[in-house]
Amino acid sequence: MKKFLAIVLVLVLAVSAVACGSKTEAGAPAAKKAALTMGTGGESGTYFAVGGVLANVLNEKNPDIMNVNVVSTGGSGDNLQNMAAGVYQLATVQSDVMTYAFNGTRSFEQTGKVPNVRILAGLYAETVQIVTTNPDIKTVEDLKGKKVCVGDVNSGTYFNATDVFKAYDMDIEKDVEPIFQSFGASTESLKDGKIDAAFLCAGAPTTSVVDLGTAKSVYLVSIDDAHMEKLLADCPFYAKYTIGKDVYKTPEDCQTVTVKATLVADAAISDDVAYAIVKTIFEAKDEITAAHAKGAEIDLTFATDGMAIPFHPGAAKYFAEKGITVDTGK
Repeated sequence: MKKFLAIVLVLVLAVSAVACGSKTEAGAPAAKKAALTMGTGGESGTYFAVGGVLANVLNEKNPDIMNVNVVSTGGSGDNLQNMAAGVYQLATVQSDVMTYAFNGTRSFEQTGKVPNVRILAGLYAETVQIVTTNPDIKTVEDLKGKKVCVGDVNSGTYFNATDVFKAYDMDIEKDVEPIFQSFGASTESLKDGKIDAAFLCAGAPTTSVVDLGTAKSVYLVSIDDAHMEKLLADCPFYAKYTIGKDVYKTPEDCQTVTVKATLVADAAISDDVAYAIVKTIFEAKDEITAAHAKGAEIDLTFATDGMAIPFHPGAAKYFAEKGITVDTGK
């Protein structure tokens, strides 16, 4: 009986040890593996594709530190609101929208600030694309009275459309018939003739637009010089950008603007985890690029320049090792 009780006691102690976590050689509990959910965008967009690549690389390179799970979402606004609620610990967002969220401006005046969002790194240029299959739509003014997809509600694309229309003294609710859809849904609607044009903000080429081009001729609407000047004066976080005609086999180049696709984190994730994420992304650039062409745009200067909200201290530590000082808000 005593022998049996002794065996039971050993088993109980073993189970307790597992439940409490393993011990390091020094006798301290091992660090808990971080479970991180990354909000991205629609399944047909660049965010979701790039997010999946990043998650795979991060999990492969840091199996004892983190497990990153990618989810499809409504885009930047949705991601940031869910980060404020503690649902997402990581997210890919537009640099303009993260600024609105942190400061509580635009739609975030109603939903509230997202004070816990911190930058990890700018990833690649996101291009504002006005896509149509109608060759007669050549200017933004030609969209008046038309059915125009302006992205999901409170998405980054919606804010981009608002800014572009404002530069032309146009109003989304009054001058066009706004349709709220994701990238994939909007290009399907274009394919089916249900809408006249769609705004998208994503790295070009965008998968859903490429797919659209296999069924119909694709045309891009440019922002002319005069209205470009007004747009950049009102919204300095944009930069002028040209989409070459070879990207989607369009008749001519398209003049438009970009913002930055940015990887952000909840301020609550540990400095060690944030550092590991940023370090892995830059050290595994070649692997990321092999899986998605946008990886080629990963660059230390692009990742850190022109950002208007604080960086995570863990990210700041990595950039400091590379001789770059970023603002952590402290």
